[in-house]
Amino acid sequence: MFGPNIEGERVRLVPLTAELLPNYVRWFADPEVIRYMSLIAPPTLEMEKEWYEKASRSNTDLLWAVFLGEKHIGSTGLHQIDWQNRHAITGNLIGDKAEWGKGYGSEAVALRTRYAFEMLGLEKLSTHVFAENTASRRALEKSGYQTVGIARRQYFRHNRWHDIWLGEVLRDEWLATA
Repeated sequence: MFGPNIEGERVRLVPLTAELLPNYVRWFADPEVIRYMSLIAPPTLEMEKEWYEKASRSNTDLLWAVFLGEKHIGSTGLHQIDWQNRHAITGNLIGDKAEWGKGYGSEAVALRTRYAFEMLGLEKLSTHVFAENTASRRALEKSGYQTVGIARRQYFRHNRWHDIWLGEVLRDEWLATA
């Protein structure tokens, strides 16, 4: 399913539409964009359309496109939502490299986190990122995510092993700093 419109100071989260899928195909074809993703090969437009159809029917995934003005720059989401135990796994992507390092990912994480806790009543959000992906870690930590561990040698990419940083944020800890 796709999330509602959420307005931030600089970015806004909007429901993902099929018209945006070519942007993902272009972004995922760029080795720099996917270097910290679990993708092994970039998806085709047909693969993205299949993913989109599946996502639109999901009741355990909530997805948004991230916009800067009228420009689509990425996506964010809550995945594998466990409604009974009130937790989810999160993900974030700023695919437009021209917008890297400007804090838009941090704002998207903050908006998504607020929605998860205030509107959905979730108790915990978990995530994992490549340990050397310091930009993503900083964006997550700004929204209260804390280190809960390191999964050592989790992914073999680019002819070497990569550790994965595991982070979580709990609702009460987030509320104390929000």
